Amino acid sequence: MDKPKFPAFIESTAGEVAAELARLGVPPGQRVTITIEPDDWLTQARDFSRPLVEAAGWSDEDIDRIIDEEREAVASKL
Repeated sequence: MDKPKFPAFIESTAGEVAAELARLGVPPGQRVTITIEPDDWLTQARDFSRPLVEAAGWSDEDIDRIIDEEREAVASKL
């Protein structure tokens, strides 16, 4: 695997971090920075938005697709 030339952003859970880094070929000794998002605001935002998303008829797959499209759009501008 080629080494990335710029920082990579990975969204994962605490329990899956090591496996995700290994999947990406990051050696165990490589320094990484991890940001821990506070659960309170994220949980509140999801609790607020979920009924709105469901009422609009959107599925989790729709949301994931839109997130992926926006990530690609941002990455292409870097």
